[in-house]
Amino acid sequence: MATPVKLNNRQQQVLSATVRQYIVTARPVGSEALVEEFNPRVSSATIRNVMGYLEREGLLYQPHTSAGRVPSDSGYRVYVDQLMIPSEEAARRVDRVLAQQLDAEGWSLEAVLHGAAQILSTLSGYIALVTMPQSTVAQVRHLQLVQIDPGRLMLIVVLDSYKTQSVVVDLPKAPADSAQSPDDPELLERELQVLSNFLNAHLRGRSLGDVASLDWSELGREFEQYANVLRGSLADLERRTQSPVSTQIFISGVAEVLRRHPEFSELHQVQTILHVLEAEQDQLWPLIFEADSEGGDRRVMVRIGSENPLEPMRGCTLISTTYHRGSVPVGSLGMLGPTRMMYENAIALLETTADYLSDTLSQS
Repeated sequence: MATPVKLNNRQQQVLSATVRQYIVTARPVGSEALVEEFNPRVSSATIRNVMGYLEREGLLYQPHTSAGRVPSDSGYRVYVDQLMIPSEEAARRVDRVLAQQLDAEGWSLEAVLHGAAQILSTLSGYIALVTMPQSTVAQVRHLQLVQIDPGRLMLIVVLDSYKTQSVVVDLPKAPADSAQSPDDPELLERELQVLSNFLNAHLRGRSLGDVASLDWSELGREFEQYANVLRGSLADLERRTQSPVSTQIFISGVAEVLRRHPEFSELHQVQTILHVLEAEQDQLWPLIFEADSEGGDRRVMVRIGSENPLEPMRGCTLISTTYHRGSVPVGSLGMLGPTRMMYENAIALLETTADYLSDTLSQS
Protein backbone atom coordinates (compact mmCIF):
# COMPACT_ATOMS: atom_id res chain seq x y z
CA MET A 1 0.00 0.00 0.00
CA ALA A 2 1.31 3.45 -0.93
CA THR A 3 2.35 5.81 1.85
CA PRO A 4 -0.40 8.43 2.37
CA VAL A 5 0.53 11.86 1.00
CA LYS A 6 0.93 14.46 3.74
CA LEU A 7 -0.35 17.89 2.75
CA ASN A 8 -0.12 21.19 4.59
CA ASN A 9 -3.18 23.39 5.04
CA ARG A 10 -2.66 25.38 1.84
CA GLN A 11 -2.17 22.22 -0.22
CA GLN A 12 -5.31 20.69 1.30
CA GLN A 13 -7.31 23.81 0.52
CA VAL A 14 -6.19 23.89 -3.12
CA LEU A 15 -6.82 20.17 -3.63
CA SER A 16 -10.26 20.41 -2.04
CA ALA A 17 -11.16 23.47 -4.15
CA THR A 18 -9.93 21.78 -7.33
CA VAL A 19 -11.97 18.64 -6.65
CA ARG A 20 -15.13 20.62 -5.87
CA GLN A 21 -14.71 22.82 -8.96
CA TYR A 22 -14.18 19.84 -11.25
CA ILE A 23 -17.16 17.97 -9.78
CA VAL A 24 -19.41 20.93 -10.60
CA THR A 25 -18.08 21.84 -14.06
CA ALA A 26 -16.62 18.59 -15.47
CA ARG A 27 -13.90 20.80 -17.00
CA PRO A 28 -10.17 20.90 -16.14
CA VAL A 29 -9.49 23.45 -13.43
CA GLY A 30 -6.93 26.24 -13.93
CA SER A 31 -5.35 28.36 -11.22
CA GLU A 32 -7.33 31.40 -12.35
CA ALA A 33 -10.58 29.57 -11.57
CA LEU A 34 -9.47 29.24 -7.94
CA VAL A 35 -8.20 32.78 -7.43
CA GLU A 36 -11.64 34.13 -6.60
CA GLU A 37 -12.14 31.51 -3.87
CA PHE A 38 -8.85 32.42 -2.16
CA ASN A 39 -8.61 36.09 -3.10
CA PRO A 40 -7.15 38.31 -1.72
CA ARG A 41 -5.22 36.02 0.59
CA VAL A 42 -3.45 33.91 -2.05
CA SER A 43 -1.99 34.97 -5.37
CA SER A 44 -2.51 33.16 -8.66
CA ALA A 45 1.20 32.33 -8.75
CA THR A 46 1.00 30.65 -5.34
CA ILE A 47 -2.00 28.57 -6.44
CA ARG A 48 -0.14 27.51 -9.62
CA ASN A 49 2.83 26.40 -7.54
CA VAL A 50 0.63 24.38 -5.20
CA MET A 51 -1.20 22.76 -8.12
CA GLY A 52 2.16 21.88 -9.63
CA TYR A 53 3.18 20.19 -6.38
CA LEU A 54 -0.12 18.26 -6.24
CA GLU A 55 0.47 17.12 -9.80
CA ARG A 56 3.95 15.89 -9.00
CA GLU A 57 2.48 13.94 -6.07
CA GLY A 58 0.03 12.24 -8.43
CA LEU A 59 -3.10 13.88 -6.96
CA LEU A 60 -3.84 16.02 -10.04
CA TYR A 61 -3.00 15.60 -13.70
CA GLN A 62 -3.29 17.54 -16.96
CA PRO A 63 -5.38 15.78 -19.62
CA HIS A 64 -3.82 18.11 -22.24
CA THR A 65 -0.70 20.26 -22.15
CA SER A 66 -2.61 23.55 -22.32
CA ALA A 67 -5.46 22.44 -20.05
CA GLY A 68 -5.99 22.91 -16.34
CA ARG A 69 -5.79 20.06 -13.84
CA VAL A 70 -8.14 17.18 -13.12
CA PRO A 71 -8.20 15.10 -9.91
CA SER A 72 -6.69 11.62 -10.21
CA ASP A 73 -8.09 8.58 -8.43
CA SER A 74 -5.45 9.23 -5.74
CA GLY A 75 -6.58 12.84 -5.48
CA TYR A 76 -10.17 11.79 -4.95
CA ARG A 77 -8.98 9.27 -2.35
CA VAL A 78 -7.22 11.97 -0.31
CA TYR A 79 -10.30 14.18 -0.64
CA VAL A 80 -12.67 11.44 0.57
CA ASP A 81 -10.46 10.20 3.39
CA GLN A 82 -9.06 13.49 4.72
CA LEU A 83 -10.93 16.55 3.47
CA MET A 84 -14.59 15.77 2.88
CA ILE A 85 -17.38 15.95 5.49
CA PRO A 86 -20.70 14.21 4.69
CA SER A 87 -23.46 16.74 4.11
CA GLU A 88 -25.87 17.13 7.02
CA GLU A 89 -28.27 18.94 4.69
CA ALA A 90 -28.36 15.96 2.30
CA ALA A 91 -28.92 13.61 5.26
CA ARG A 92 -31.87 15.68 6.52
CA ARG A 93 -33.35 15.89 3.04
CA VAL A 94 -33.33 12.15 2.35
CA ASP A 95 -34.61 11.43 5.86
CA ARG A 96 -37.56 13.73 5.20
CA VAL A 97 -38.30 12.27 1.75
CA LEU A 98 -38.11 8.68 2.99
CA ALA A 99 -40.60 9.45 5.76
CA GLN A 100 -42.95 11.26 3.37
CA GLN A 101 -42.89 8.88 0.39
CA LEU A 102 -42.47 5.41 1.91
CA ASP A 103 -44.97 3.54 4.08
CA ALA A 104 -42.84 1.19 6.14
CA GLU A 105 -45.89 -0.18 7.99
CA GLY A 106 -48.35 -0.57 5.12
CA TRP A 107 -46.05 -1.65 2.29
CA SER A 108 -44.26 -4.93 1.72
CA LEU A 109 -40.54 -4.88 2.42
CA GLU A 110 -39.87 -5.36 -1.29
CA ALA A 111 -41.88 -2.22 -2.10
CA VAL A 112 -40.03 -0.24 0.57
CA LEU A 113 -36.62 -1.29 -0.79
CA HIS A 114 -37.64 -0.53 -4.36
CA GLY A 115 -38.91 2.88 -3.27
CA ALA A 116 -35.70 3.57 -1.36
CA ALA A 117 -33.64 2.82 -4.50
CA GLN A 118 -35.75 5.27 -6.54
CA ILE A 119 -35.40 8.00 -3.90
CA LEU A 120 -31.63 7.51 -3.69
CA SER A 121 -31.17 7.74 -7.45
CA THR A 122 -33.45 10.78 -7.73
CA LEU A 123 -31.75 12.76 -4.95
CA SER A 124 -28.19 11.82 -5.91
CA GLY A 125 -28.32 11.68 -9.71
CA TYR A 126 -26.39 8.39 -9.63
CA ILE A 127 -27.30 4.72 -10.03
CA ALA A 128 -28.74 3.32 -6.79
CA LEU A 129 -28.54 -0.36 -5.86
CA VAL A 130 -30.45 -1.92 -2.96
CA THR A 131 -30.42 -5.64 -2.16
CA MET A 132 -33.16 -7.71 -0.61
CA PRO A 133 -32.27 -8.81 2.93
CA GLN A 134 -30.96 -12.24 3.67
CA SER A 135 -29.95 -14.13 6.75
CA THR A 136 -26.17 -14.25 6.84
CA VAL A 137 -26.34 -16.87 9.58
CA ALA A 138 -28.63 -19.78 8.75
CA GLN A 139 -30.84 -20.90 11.61
CA VAL A 140 -32.14 -24.41 12.24
CA ARG A 141 -35.82 -25.25 11.91
CA HIS A 142 -35.57 -29.04 12.29
CA LEU A 143 -33.05 -31.87 12.44
CA GLN A 144 -33.57 -35.58 11.89
CA LEU A 145 -31.32 -38.64 12.02
CA VAL A 146 -32.22 -41.54 9.72
CA GLN A 147 -30.49 -44.89 9.26
CA ILE A 148 -29.65 -45.61 5.62
CA ASP A 149 -27.76 -48.90 6.11
CA PRO A 150 -25.94 -50.70 8.96
CA GLY A 151 -23.34 -48.39 10.46
CA ARG A 152 -24.39 -45.35 8.41
CA LEU A 153 -26.82 -42.56 9.18
CA MET A 154 -28.05 -39.51 7.33
CA LEU A 155 -28.31 -36.24 9.23
CA ILE A 156 -30.97 -34.02 7.63
CA VAL A 157 -31.21 -30.34 8.58
CA VAL A 158 -34.00 -27.97 7.51
CA LEU A 159 -32.92 -24.30 7.75
CA ASP A 160 -35.02 -21.20 8.36
CA SER A 161 -35.06 -20.56 4.59
CA TYR A 162 -36.59 -24.06 4.23
CA LYS A 163 -33.47 -25.09 2.40
CA THR A 164 -32.46 -28.67 3.29
CA GLN A 165 -28.91 -29.83 3.93
CA SER A 166 -27.82 -33.40 4.59
CA VAL A 167 -24.67 -35.32 5.36
CA VAL A 168 -23.90 -39.03 5.67
CA VAL A 169 -22.48 -40.09 9.05
CA ASP A 170 -20.38 -43.23 9.46
CA LEU A 171 -20.80 -44.65 12.96
CA PRO A 172 -17.80 -46.10 14.77
CA LYS A 173 -17.98 -49.75 15.68
CA ALA A 174 -19.18 -50.45 19.21
CA PRO A 175 -16.45 -51.65 21.61
CA ALA A 176 -16.21 -55.41 22.06
CA ASP A 177 -17.33 -55.12 25.70
CA SER A 178 -20.30 -52.94 24.81
CA ALA A 179 -23.76 -54.18 25.77
CA GLN A 180 -25.19 -52.62 22.60
CA SER A 181 -26.21 -55.01 19.86
CA PRO A 182 -25.47 -53.62 16.40
CA ASP A 183 -28.23 -55.87 15.00
CA ASP A 184 -31.03 -54.46 17.15
CA PRO A 185 -32.92 -52.11 14.81
CA GLU A 186 -35.50 -51.16 17.43
CA LEU A 187 -32.81 -50.06 19.86
CA LEU A 188 -31.06 -48.04 17.14
CA GLU A 189 -34.33 -46.39 16.13
CA ARG A 190 -35.03 -45.37 19.72
CA GLU A 191 -31.51 -43.98 20.12
CA LEU A 192 -31.77 -41.99 16.89
CA GLN A 193 -35.05 -40.51 18.04
CA VAL A 194 -33.52 -39.54 21.38
CA LEU A 195 -30.60 -37.92 19.54
CA SER A 196 -32.93 -36.10 17.12
CA ASN A 197 -34.99 -34.79 20.03
CA PHE A 198 -31.83 -33.66 21.83
CA LEU A 199 -30.50 -31.81 18.79
CA ASN A 200 -33.85 -30.13 18.05
CA ALA A 201 -34.27 -29.04 21.66
CA HIS A 202 -30.84 -27.39 21.73
CA LEU A 203 -30.40 -26.11 18.15
CA ARG A 204 -33.87 -25.13 16.87
CA GLY A 205 -33.87 -21.39 16.22
CA ARG A 206 -30.10 -21.23 16.60
CA SER A 207 -27.21 -21.53 14.17
CA LEU A 208 -25.38 -24.76 13.44
CA GLY A 209 -22.30 -23.05 14.86
CA ASP A 210 -23.87 -23.41 18.31
CA VAL A 211 -23.13 -27.14 18.16
CA ALA A 212 -19.81 -26.32 19.83
CA SER A 213 -21.65 -25.40 23.03
CA LEU A 214 -23.75 -28.56 23.29
CA ASP A 215 -23.37 -30.57 26.48
CA TRP A 216 -23.48 -34.11 25.13
CA SER A 217 -23.12 -35.55 28.65
CA GLU A 218 -26.83 -34.87 29.15
CA LEU A 219 -27.51 -37.93 27.00
CA GLY A 220 -25.62 -40.45 29.10
CA ARG A 221 -22.66 -42.69 28.37
CA GLU A 222 -24.51 -44.94 25.92
CA PHE A 223 -24.57 -42.05 23.43
CA GLU A 224 -20.87 -41.23 23.61
CA GLN A 225 -20.18 -43.01 20.33
CA TYR A 226 -22.44 -40.57 18.52
CA ALA A 227 -21.10 -37.34 19.99
CA ASN A 228 -17.83 -36.92 18.11
CA VAL A 229 -19.09 -37.97 14.66
CA LEU A 230 -22.21 -35.80 14.94
CA ARG A 231 -20.20 -32.84 16.19
CA GLY A 232 -17.96 -33.05 13.13
CA SER A 233 -20.87 -33.54 10.74
CA LEU A 234 -22.77 -30.55 12.13
CA ALA A 235 -19.64 -28.40 11.87
CA ASP A 236 -19.28 -29.44 8.23
CA LEU A 237 -22.87 -28.43 7.51
CA GLU A 238 -22.31 -25.12 9.29
CA ARG A 239 -19.37 -24.32 6.99
CA ARG A 240 -21.55 -25.05 3.97
CA THR A 241 -24.33 -22.73 5.07
CA GLN A 242 -22.51 -19.79 6.64
CA SER A 243 -21.47 -17.95 3.44
CA PRO A 244 -23.89 -15.26 2.24
CA VAL A 245 -25.39 -15.87 -1.18
CA SER A 246 -26.28 -13.24 -3.72
CA THR A 247 -29.85 -12.02 -3.78
CA GLN A 248 -32.08 -9.72 -5.80
CA ILE A 249 -30.78 -6.21 -6.44
CA PHE A 250 -33.12 -3.29 -7.09
CA ILE A 251 -31.46 -0.89 -9.56
CA SER A 252 -32.68 2.64 -10.23
CA GLY A 253 -31.41 5.71 -12.06
CA VAL A 254 -29.51 4.21 -15.02
CA ALA A 255 -31.12 6.41 -17.67
CA GLU A 256 -30.65 9.56 -15.60
CA VAL A 257 -26.94 8.88 -15.05
CA LEU A 258 -26.32 8.27 -18.74
CA ARG A 259 -28.13 11.49 -19.61
CA ARG A 260 -26.55 13.76 -17.00
CA HIS A 261 -22.89 12.76 -16.90
CA PRO A 262 -20.52 13.25 -19.87
CA GLU A 263 -18.29 10.44 -18.60
CA PHE A 264 -20.90 7.98 -19.92
CA SER A 265 -21.17 9.45 -23.41
CA GLU A 266 -19.19 6.65 -25.04
CA LEU A 267 -21.40 3.80 -26.18
CA HIS A 268 -18.86 1.06 -25.40
CA GLN A 269 -18.49 2.18 -21.78
CA VAL A 270 -22.25 2.35 -21.34
CA GLN A 271 -22.71 -1.14 -22.73
CA THR A 272 -20.10 -2.68 -20.43
CA ILE A 273 -21.58 -1.03 -17.33
CA LEU A 274 -25.09 -2.14 -18.29
CA HIS A 275 -23.78 -5.68 -18.79
CA VAL A 276 -22.42 -5.72 -15.23
CA LEU A 277 -25.69 -4.39 -13.81
CA GLU A 278 -27.89 -6.80 -15.76
CA ALA A 279 -25.89 -9.97 -16.36
CA GLU A 280 -23.11 -10.06 -13.77
CA GLN A 281 -24.93 -9.33 -10.52
CA ASP A 282 -23.26 -12.35 -8.94
CA GLN A 283 -19.96 -10.44 -9.25
CA LEU A 284 -21.46 -7.09 -8.30
CA TRP A 285 -23.29 -8.30 -5.18
CA PRO A 286 -20.22 -9.13 -3.04
CA LEU A 287 -18.81 -5.65 -3.73
CA ILE A 288 -21.83 -3.78 -2.40
CA PHE A 289 -22.38 -6.09 0.59
CA GLU A 290 -19.00 -5.22 2.05
CA ALA A 291 -18.70 -2.31 4.48
CA ASP A 292 -15.43 -0.58 5.26
CA SER A 293 -14.02 -2.07 8.47
CA GLU A 294 -11.29 0.56 8.60
CA GLY A 295 -13.47 3.61 8.10
CA GLY A 296 -13.79 4.65 11.73
CA ASP A 297 -17.13 6.34 12.27
CA ARG A 298 -17.84 6.24 8.55
CA ARG A 299 -19.66 3.04 7.69
CA VAL A 300 -19.22 3.07 3.94
CA MET A 301 -16.86 1.45 1.49
CA VAL A 302 -15.72 3.82 -1.25
CA ARG A 303 -14.04 2.27 -4.30
CA ILE A 304 -12.69 4.94 -6.63
CA GLY A 305 -11.83 4.22 -10.27
CA SER A 306 -8.95 1.76 -10.48
CA GLU A 307 -9.74 0.47 -6.96
CA ASN A 308 -12.75 -1.37 -8.41
CA PRO A 309 -11.95 -5.03 -9.13
CA LEU A 310 -14.37 -5.23 -12.08
CA GLU A 311 -12.81 -3.81 -15.24
CA PRO A 312 -15.97 -2.10 -16.61
CA MET A 313 -16.31 -0.13 -13.36
CA ARG A 314 -12.78 1.28 -13.25
CA GLY A 315 -13.95 4.60 -14.62
CA CYS A 316 -16.56 4.83 -11.86
CA THR A 317 -16.88 5.18 -8.12
CA LEU A 318 -18.88 2.61 -6.16
CA ILE A 319 -19.99 3.59 -2.66
CA SER A 320 -21.70 0.99 -0.49
CA THR A 321 -22.92 0.32 3.02
CA THR A 322 -25.10 -2.25 4.79
CA TYR A 323 -28.39 -2.16 6.63
CA HIS A 324 -29.06 -4.37 9.65
CA ARG A 325 -31.59 -6.46 11.48
CA GLY A 326 -30.54 -5.84 15.06
CA SER A 327 -26.74 -6.01 14.96
CA VAL A 328 -26.55 -8.37 11.96
CA PRO A 329 -25.96 -6.93 8.45
CA VAL A 330 -28.62 -8.46 6.19
CA GLY A 331 -28.70 -6.24 3.11
CA SER A 332 -26.79 -3.53 1.31
CA LEU A 333 -27.09 -0.24 -0.51
CA GLY A 334 -24.79 1.00 -3.23
CA MET A 335 -24.33 4.05 -5.41
CA LEU A 336 -22.53 3.93 -8.76
CA GLY A 337 -21.48 7.01 -10.66
CA PRO A 338 -18.49 8.76 -12.22
CA THR A 339 -15.38 9.34 -10.13
CA ARG A 340 -16.43 13.00 -10.45
CA MET A 341 -19.01 12.34 -7.77
CA MET A 342 -20.47 14.63 -5.13
CA TYR A 343 -19.04 12.46 -2.37
CA GLU A 344 -20.30 14.45 0.60
CA ASN A 345 -23.88 14.11 -0.63
CA ALA A 346 -23.65 10.49 -1.77
CA ILE A 347 -22.19 9.22 1.50
CA ALA A 348 -24.73 11.12 3.60
CA LEU A 349 -27.62 9.81 1.48
CA LEU A 350 -26.46 6.19 1.77
CA GLU A 351 -25.81 6.26 5.52
CA THR A 352 -29.16 7.91 6.29
CA THR A 353 -31.09 5.49 4.06
CA ALA A 354 -29.30 2.52 5.66
CA ASP A 355 -30.40 3.80 9.08
CA TYR A 356 -34.00 4.09 7.85
CA LEU A 357 -34.03 0.51 6.49
CA SER A 358 -32.39 -0.84 9.67
CA ASP A 359 -35.05 0.85 11.80
CA THR A 360 -37.77 -0.54 9.51
CA LEU A 361 -36.49 -4.10 9.89
CA SER A 362 -36.08 -3.76 13.65
CA GLN A 363 -39.70 -2.68 14.03
CA SER A 364 -41.15 -5.40 11.80
